[in-house]
Amino acid sequence: MSGSTTKTKKAVHFGAGNIGRGFVACFLHQSGYEVIFADVNDAIIKQLNDNKSYRVIEVGVDGTSESVITNYRAINSRTNEAELVKEISEADVVTCAVGPNVLKFIAPVIAKGIDARSDNETPLAVIACENAINATDTLANFINSPQNTPADRVEDIDKRARFANSAIDRIVPAQDPGAGLDVTLEKFYEWVVDRTPFKGFEPPAIKGIKWVDNLEPFIERKLYTVNTGHATAAYHGYNRSKSTVYDALQDKYIHDEVKKALSNTAELITEKHGIPKKEQDEYVDKIVRRISNPHLEDAVERVGRAPLRKLSRKERFIGPAAQLAEHGKDCSALMDAAEMAFRFQNVDGDDESKELAKIMATNTPENVVKQVCGLQPNEKLFPQVVDVVKRVQADTQEESD
Repeated sequence: MSGSTTKTKKAVHFGAGNIGRGFVACFLHQSGYEVIFADVNDAIIKQLNDNKSYRVIEVGVDGTSESVITNYRAINSRTNEAELVKEISEADVVTCAVGPNVLKFIAPVIAKGIDARSDNETPLAVIACENAINATDTLANFINSPQNTPADRVEDIDKRARFANSAIDRIVPAQDPGAGLDVTLEKFYEWVVDRTPFKGFEPPAIKGIKWVDNLEPFIERKLYTVNTGHATAAYHGYNRSKSTVYDALQDKYIHDEVKKALSNTAELITEKHGIPKKEQDEYVDKIVRRISNPHLEDAVERVGRAPLRKLSRKERFIGPAAQLAEHGKDCSALMDAAEMAFRFQNVDGDDESKELAKIMATNTPENVVKQVCGLQPNEKLFPQVVDVVKRVQADTQEESD
């Protein structure tokens, strides 16, 4: 992506967590990039700078394989902003895996790095790798906001940066406390990125990426199958006192609920995107096998964390259910899963579950649905979700009486 053939390829990656180290940085490293991790966690930054390598361990039914990751550095984005701005100004690629709610916090420093770039260089490729629809657009909107980039610089920002949405799919469970920097994850992965923003330029050469001209089918198929299935298992499991997603899926009732929820979303995916039913059925079966992998056990509390985000308008339950309801299609299993998510309250270590409990305790059902789910009364799904909230509130009231 650089103007010079002799320059070392450089990628700045925000978020030195398990997905960042184990998925994104692994492929960047294998593609010949020096990786600069940007994070705010001093302990992990020190660990990365003190250790010249770490391992990525891929687990599958056919055994395990390992990769060794080297050629990286780490910078504290909060305390070393000037250094990070310089790195971004010289980089070929910026990626992130920080969580959708953190995008607004990393946007200012990325904006400064982009603004410091020469208009004569190949534009910086910016790719957000988040479990959210069009996360790169969200990041770009924060970068292009008046407080981060002056209006006159936004007008020709495409000379300095190109923003490409992506869909990522890989299960990275909670890691063993003694693993250090090493990351264990599943062998299966999918990283699909929109090619169209790179008109006039070759997109960056990154191993593992599938470049496409229409990303939406891949995003919705992944979010409404993998994430819907994983969260459905976790929330039903939590409410039936299961410890892990694997345990939950050994329960026939929960296994059937997951399959029913994915039958709801499959109807949307096949009709909307023209994906053959047989292909989607096979994809669903593969996903259920993946989230049932005993080598990737994950606590239901961890998979269910952040219920406010997961119950929001474009997310894994309300997103597909709203589209199905508008066309008079069945979304009952998605509503059952959403009900379990609404019951995910006051869970230790999860601030959103505590906030959800407050919202549920202090608002009418209608206001809960507007505030949490972003649904409006004129939408066909609205009364169905109101009924769910009424049921949960009534049960909560009974328990407190």
